[in-house]
Amino acid sequence: MTGTALAGGMSGNLAVKGSDQDVSGGTVVTDMVMAEKNGWLVVHRTDKAMKPGPVVAYAPLKKGENNDVVAILTESVESGDMLMLMLHGEDGGMKTGIFEYTLGAKEDGPIKVDGKLVMDVITAK
Repeated sequence: MTGTALAGGMSGNLAVKGSDQDVSGGTVVTDMVMAEKNGWLVVHRTDKAMKPGPVVAYAPLKKGENNDVVAILTESVESGDMLMLMLHGEDGGMKTGIFEYTLGAKEDGPIKVDGKLVMDVITAK
């Protein structure tokens, strides 16, 4: 299941694009992320309900276009697992450059456009 979900498509200058991929090497690679300022690519577990679940990887992003962003998995992901690649900000935390988000927290939280998450969903192979 590949597609672009920038809050449902390209929305302004924000985007996350990913492709189904083999994650047996312990990483997830995002094709492209467009960020309006420095932030984070965050990889959440998800399922057919498309609700973000626990974080399994993250990587820093710079303002602008980020290509082939590699996030190291912090737990095992099996073939067939669905992963939500999401744009998160760098706001609200105690330290700049340290990923401080936990599920449901405001620190380094998800970026939304018109109330929709900037994300894409892929399937691990």
